[in-house]
Amino acid sequence: MQASSNWTLALQNLNALFNIISKSVELTASQADHTATLYKRSTSSRWQVRFKLPSGNWHSASTGQSNLDLAKTAGIEVQHQILSQLAAGESISKKTFSAVAQEELAAMRRALDNSRAPITYKDYIFAINKYLIPFFGKIPIVDIRDETIEDFSAWREMIMGREPKASTMRNHASAYNRVIKLARKQGLISTERAFPDLPIDGEKSQARPAFSQSEIDELLAFMVNWELGGRLQMSRLMRRLCRSYVEFLLYTGIRHGTEARALRWRHLQWHYTGEQKYLRLWVSGKTGPRYLIAKHQTIPVLERLADWQDLGCTDLNDVINARIDKLVFAYPNGGTPYQMEGVFRTLMRDSGLALDTAGRNRTLYSLRHTYATFALSSGVDIHTLARQMGTSIGMIEKHYSKITPMLNAEKLA
Repeated sequence: MQASSNWTLALQNLNALFNIISKSVELTASQADHTATLYKRSTSSRWQVRFKLPSGNWHSASTGQSNLDLAKTAGIEVQHQILSQLAAGESISKKTFSAVAQEELAAMRRALDNSRAPITYKDYIFAINKYLIPFFGKIPIVDIRDETIEDFSAWREMIMGREPKASTMRNHASAYNRVIKLARKQGLISTERAFPDLPIDGEKSQARPAFSQSEIDELLAFMVNWELGGRLQMSRLMRRLCRSYVEFLLYTGIRHGTEARALRWRHLQWHYTGEQKYLRLWVSGKTGPRYLIAKHQTIPVLERLADWQDLGCTDLNDVINARIDKLVFAYPNGGTPYQMEGVFRTLMRDSGLALDTAGRNRTLYSLRHTYATFALSSGVDIHTLARQMGTSIGMIEKHYSKITPMLNAEKLA
């Protein structure tokens, strides 16, 4: 209870004061607990931020910024995000699945060499190298979620060309569990956090935690006033950006993070079909670059965001014609958020929409799932939807085809 109180107190005292040190990494420990220091390494042009955790340990991270003013904003957000993760019982390490898996592979190989291991170790080694690392490898182990597991199951079935046998699924799950167990031992995953398992024995995955239309209406209305709140200036900035980010994901269906966060204003174009024009986006994700068509509701969202960033354009048409080479999801000073997950969790908590009807936690991925569900219910075929969302037909069929008859009950009855 005392530890939880310390994290909460740290968050309440987040209005950090920065001491700027030019090219030095030597810092004193005499600063106030919640003071953050910006500094540069002699070998880097980017500012680093260093601050003390409530535990008394020091934490350092890159702001990703070379400009001092942008680094100040980014540094405060890094501190806020780290303390939020600790308060939620999450690890702040970003060690990838591959890094942990390689350590487990080395341990199993040593055991096999010394004839002190069961023969199943060879099966685990094969599963990790053939399936687990190719899919999970670059993902920070703390970022694996239920939807990540669902995507792996669909990807594995696509790679194998069939649904795996129960014995194969149990073998893969055992190999996966060995990696996760090692990650827990290393403190990469909080002991208080329930971590998603790989399915075994042909267990069927549940429907993804999307939003209903009434919940989306409620969320959109709630965010109008919610974005103006926040005790700290940084909190208010994050809320303003989060509202636009949520609406954008809902109206485009693109992947948050890898695709949405990299989007620049110059990636926006008009696509004409006769006299009708549509907003077209150029995005690049894990399946390669592609064009997608955004819903018309996306236009006022982007115009509001462009006005907030003071791009000097009267409307989205001016923005597109100007070919502005700046990130879309950025603060007015050009700084970018460290992560969006934390402020989205706050939004879900404040709106009362954190859980779906089955009690599952909603995440930013839930907006992509909602987009897919709404598209199918409106009659979009899975081939078109797969191209639009940058995924395979197999993925769409795996996750959504079972609900299509229910969504089109009126047409089928």
